[in-house]
Amino acid sequence: MMKKYFLLASLLLFGLSQAQIIRKYSNEFLNIGAGARGLAMGGAVLSSQDDVYSPMWNPAGLMSIERDWQGAAMHAEYFESIAKYDYLAYAKVLEEGVFGVSVVRLGVDNILNTTQMIDAEGNIDYDKITKFSQSDYAAILSYAFHPAGNTKLDVGVNAKIVYRNVGKFASGYGFGFDIGAIYKGENGWKFGGMLRDATTTVNFWSINQKELSTVVNGEEFNPAPKDKMELTMPKLNLGASKVFEINSSVYVLPEAGINVDFAKTAALVSTDFASITPYAGAELGYQKMIFVRLGINRFQSITDIEDLKRKVSFQPSAGLGIRYRGLTLDYAITNSGIGGSNFYSNFFSLKLDMGEFRND
Repeated sequence: MMKKYFLLASLLLFGLSQAQIIRKYSNEFLNIGAGARGLAMGGAVLSSQDDVYSPMWNPAGLMSIERDWQGAAMHAEYFESIAKYDYLAYAKVLEEGVFGVSVVRLGVDNILNTTQMIDAEGNIDYDKITKFSQSDYAAILSYAFHPAGNTKLDVGVNAKIVYRNVGKFASGYGFGFDIGAIYKGENGWKFGGMLRDATTTVNFWSINQKELSTVVNGEEFNPAPKDKMELTMPKLNLGASKVFEINSSVYVLPEAGINVDFAKTAALVSTDFASITPYAGAELGYQKMIFVRLGINRFQSITDIEDLKRKVSFQPSAGLGIRYRGLTLDYAITNSGIGGSNFYSNFFSLKLDMGEFRND
C-alpha cells in the first residue's frame, strides 16, 4: 500500500511540474458526472436528466423540477478506495426558473510524504514520514429557464469556482462557465447539448518552491509565469432520447450521443481539430419505482502493451434504482475500461424531492 501512495504522489507532483498553459485534461474531475443514474447509463443523460443532478450533465435539466426543492448526495470510491469522490447539491424552483448549487470533491487522502525520511548521510528515520492530501474542489451555481417563454426549449448555465490543492506543494484557483440546452421535439423526442467550459476555464497555480524543491531533483523549482496558469478548453456533449412505453407499468428510455473534445486524443475518431467519442445508455423502469440501467462510454483506440497491437477500449456500466414517494436511492458500478482493467468503482446516490413529499 505504501508503494501505491508514493507512486501516486510522485505522478501528481511530476504532472504539476510539467504544467502547460493549455491542458487537454485539466479539471477532469468535473467531467465524471454525478448521480448513480447517469453514471450507470454511461453518461447518456444529456437530454433526460431532469433533477438536482442535472448541473453535472446539462444544467438545462433543472427546468424539469416543477415545484418546491430537491436535495442530493453521492459518494464513490476509486482504485481500491484510494480516491474518494463526493457530491452535494440543492435546487430550488423560483418564479422564472430553477436555481441550483452544487459542491464536488475528488481527493486522495493520507498520501505518504517520504521526502525527508532519508537524511544527507543515508540514515532512515521513519518518524519523518508525513502525510498530505491531493484534492480537487468545485462550487457550481446553476440557473435554468425558458428563453423568451418558449416552453419547448430549456436553457441552463453553470458558473464554476474551482480549487485544487496538492498538500503543501501547490494550490490553484479557477473559474469558468458551462451552457446547456434541451429541446422537446415531436413524438416525445428530446435533444440535449452542453458546452462545457464555454469560455475556457482558467486555473491559476501558486507553488511553494521550497517544499516542491525537495522532490524535484533537490533543486529550487521556479516555473515561468505562463506555467502557473492553465486553460481548460471547451468540450461539446450532444444526446437524444425518447421514452417508449411497453405497457401501463413498464417503460424503456434509451439515449445515445457523442462527446466532442476540441483536441487530438485517443478517441475512435480523432483529428487535430476535434475528437469524437460515442456513448449510449438505457433505463428500464417499472411503475416509476424500480429501475434497471445499462451504459457504455469512453471508447478509445489504445495499444496493447503485450503485442503492441491497436485495439478498442471502452467503459461499461450498470446500475439499479428504487424510489418511494420523494426519496430515491440509486447504485451504479463502472469499469475503468483501460486495457481490460479489473478496477471497478461503486457509486451510491440519494435524492430527496420535497415537492413529491408535500404533494402526497
